[in-house]
Amino acid sequence: MADGGDGRLRTAGSGGHGGAGRSVGGGMLLYAGLLALALLAAYCLYLRWRKRSGPGDAAQPSQAAPLPRMKRRDFSLEQLREFDGIRNPRILLAVNGKVFDVTKGSKFYGPEGPYGIFAGRDASRGLATFCLDKDALRDEYDDLSDLNAVQMESVREWEMQFKEKYDYVGRLLKPGEEPSEYTDEEDTKDHTKQE
Repeated sequence: MADGGDGRLRTAGSGGHGGAGRSVGGGMLLYAGLLALALLAAYCLYLRWRKRSGPGDAAQPSQAAPLPRMKRRDFSLEQLREFDGIRNPRILLAVNGKVFDVTKGSKFYGPEGPYGIFAGRDASRGLATFCLDKDALRDEYDDLSDLNAVQMESVREWEMQFKEKYDYVGRLLKPGEEPSEYTDEEDTKDHTKQE
């Protein structure tokens, strides 16, 4: 690399006209810009999270009483959408065909949370592709058949994490599929097993 006299660095073989040098420099500039944008977004999320979970929050009593445990049932996409934290205080989301009650994680999955877009929806595609915008949501049943092996493995890992942390409340029904009949005994046994 050498200074071309005009303050720009030139690579050997660029002939002083900057063809290859400009594309490398432009790529670096684009990379730096994207990195700065990603850091800014992460910082904004951090500030938002910190404001909600400030030191005074631990001392304040919860404003709402915890909701009772939900009875086991299956959901169509339309039924699932009711549980978005706005129309209903309970927040549900589906991962890999399974529906979880994530109400206790409302800081993350509530209307103002960083993952609030998934409330009342099938979050599988968004979690698999690490996409947190409307493009990751489908209004019809999503069979995930177009995801690659790595993305499907990611969906299964998210499913395991949700199983460990949140209550499993039922299945996400495919179009035309009938809901299962759950007995109180099955429901109680499954909830006891999770604890």
